Amino acid sequence: MNRRELLLGCAAAQALWLIGCSKKDPDHGPSKIHWDRDTCVRCRMIISDRHYAAQIRGGEKHKIYKFDDIGCALFWLKEQNIPWADDPNTEIWVTDYKTGEWLDARSAHYVTGKTTPMLYGYGALREPVTNSADFQTMKAAILAKGR
Repeated sequence: MNRRELLLGCAAAQALWLIGCSKKDPDHGPSKIHWDRDTCVRCRMIISDRHYAAQIRGGEKHKIYKFDDIGCALFWLKEQNIPWADDPNTEIWVTDYKTGEWLDARSAHYVTGKTTPMLYGYGALREPVTNSADFQTMKAAILAKGR
């Protein structure tokens, strides 16, 4: 093997390694939302507000379920009566209401008084702020309201 062939082989191997490292795991993490086309699994509204969307990934096949509001996601989990609803391996994702970035819903902090798609009123943030609530407090407040 001459030097040129060796360099080309190394470059090709490096390119394949970079491509492999950059791919997301399709069985974990939030999925891409097709804004203004995907619909909420619970209420069937089109998901268009990038500040309040949510996703759940769970079950045996790590299937993704998309929602327009964290309230819809929480009620859907409660209504389904599925064995993996409270499993810590079930992923719940919510968008940061300021940046639109996906956050792990269980570690996010929530502020109330927001005008959300289904009027549950909670916006998620990465960092805590004055009077923000943790996931369990927000969840209990939403489920107590009913709807």
